[in-house]
Amino acid sequence: MELLQAGVDPFNIALWMGHESLQTTQIYLDASLELKEKILANVGPHDGKPVRYRPDSKLATFLKGL
Repeated sequence: MELLQAGVDPFNIALWMGHESLQTTQIYLDASLELKEKILANVGPHDGKPVRYRPDSKLATFLKGL
């Protein structure tokens, strides 16, 4: 996690740890609350008013059938 916070590319971390794929390394790279706050600080405000997502009837029917 410290490597990720220091700006090291996740692919390089995977190589250093000897993992076969980046997906294997991803379990160890969960972002800390501090990192999430830093990322969110760089995001600008949304221009539109907040709305609730409502799927259309086809999607809702499909999801209910799962």
